[in-house]
Amino acid sequence: MLNIEEISDYRDLLKDYFVQKKLDMPLYSYKMMGQKLGLETSQMFRVLNKVLHLPNRSIPLAKDLLGLKGRNGELFEILVAASKTKSKAEKEKLFNKALSLQDVNLRKFNSNELLFLSKWWIPVVRALIEMNGGKAVVPQLVKQISPAVSKEQVEEAISVLKELHLITPLASERYAATTANFTSAGAEKTAAIRSYQNQLLSLAQDALANVEPDKRNITSLLVGVDDDCFNDLKEMNLEFRRQVQKRVEEVERPNKAMQFVFALYPVAEVPKEMPTKTRGRK
Repeated sequence: MLNIEEISDYRDLLKDYFVQKKLDMPLYSYKMMGQKLGLETSQMFRVLNKVLHLPNRSIPLAKDLLGLKGRNGELFEILVAASKTKSKAEKEKLFNKALSLQDVNLRKFNSNELLFLSKWWIPVVRALIEMNGGKAVVPQLVKQISPAVSKEQVEEAISVLKELHLITPLASERYAATTANFTSAGAEKTAAIRSYQNQLLSLAQDALANVEPDKRNITSLLVGVDDDCFNDLKEMNLEFRRQVQKRVEEVERPNKAMQFVFALYPVAEVPKEMPTKTRGRK
């Protein structure tokens, strides 16, 4: 079931639905989804990629497609309105209205949840505790983390992980690594995730300069694409990520924590009305 509590832009709900459908049914397409919402294929593509908004006539169809009824359906309509308005004050007013829908149980991140995403080494400390057999000896953890972090930063990470129940005390300086899910909605969550992703990109830059080539793998590829190819590349990226996760699950005794950053972004664009050269012709 789609979790509306994690959505700040209603189009994320539609994108999540499309991705899940694609995983369950590989032949599922933008055309098929567009037919459900009364949209052309190109319109569906642009809505999912946040270039266009749903027309008003498609909102009831979208709620039916996503199975959103009652308060969830009302929340969806509020999120649509909030995404469409250009007024910051109106956007805040609409989001506050969404928060008032207690049946949907929206909440903000608490301070420890924000810290978990705002400081890259906190998830790393959790991974190391698990790889160290539950041992959380601070000086040892400091030596194992790269780039370098301080004793105070590791101590803060352990405190945050305990508060979030991501590690559970067993004995002196020993913990069991556990899993816990926390969700939120709105700009606060989006800002926290973007901050975390920016940190990961910064770490990749640091690795280029400070990590030996045989201990890292950072490559780039500049390609020319059209809209259909771009969509295919994103789907391939998603499938590759799934394959990475599947392979990692097979590791019985991990001894390294690696950050895997997926980055596909534009660096130039030719206006569609301008003619372009056809490959293979002079």
